Amino acid sequence: MAKGRKKQHEHEHVDESWLIPYADLLTLLLALFIVLFAMSSVDAKKFQTMSQAFNEVFQGGAGVMDYPSTTPSETMNDPKNQSQEGKLSGLGAKDQKELSEMQKKMAEYIEKNSLQNKVETTLSGEGLLLRIRDNVLFNSGVAEVREENRQAAREISRLLEMDIPRNIIISGHSDNIPIKNEQFQSNWELSAMRAVNFMKVILENKKLDPRLFSAKGYGEYQPIASNETAEGRAKNRRVEILILPQGGKENNTPPAKN
Repeated sequence: MAKGRKKQHEHEHVDESWLIPYADLLTLLLALFIVLFAMSSVDAKKFQTMSQAFNEVFQGGAGVMDYPSTTPSETMNDPKNQSQEGKLSGLGAKDQKELSEMQKKMAEYIEKNSLQNKVETTLSGEGLLLRIRDNVLFNSGVAEVREENRQAAREISRLLEMDIPRNIIISGHSDNIPIKNEQFQSNWELSAMRAVNFMKVILENKKLDPRLFSAKGYGEYQPIASNETAEGRAKNRRVEILILPQGGKENNTPPAKN
């Protein structure tokens, strides 16, 4: 009789441990369907809100939830989104404010010295960018700054005189038409030497610290316009000056000179 009662007692208390993994599975399936629903929408704000909620629930790190849009490729290809995202990402509020004020002062200087057709400024996620078309400084296929344009380069150098030292990167860019002459075998070499030679003229300004400057050549590999048209290729042939924010990855104030 005791054995019978024991068996009956065991039947009354069924093992329910299977409910825990089952509940977890349902939770994951629910999460999957909500994510798929969110990804099917083009409402970036809705997806961003959903992403934050899921990151909090699952305590996850960086991943697909960190995309600011449901269609990253479309966002990257939209110039408006590129510029806006660039301003909002990468720069802190303090950096944005400081660089914005610097940009305003540069705009005033550019207008005062009639440099509007030579220099334009843009605030991006990397820092404050000054863009100069190559025909302002160089003859076609030549890396040396034209003698008659060295004064323009010196005027541009005054834009870089700052109370707070910042690292500055000067980069050369070209279109995609191949170059091959006695001096240069590729657009890469030409763009690099243009950046170096322009930097040399800039650093004739003794108020600038050479230790804060570096030069790069990108050739045709960072176009800002289509190379299918003459107008687009003209925009791609350029020299850029990037002023990095304080505390940026490459921004290390050098020690004082002896």
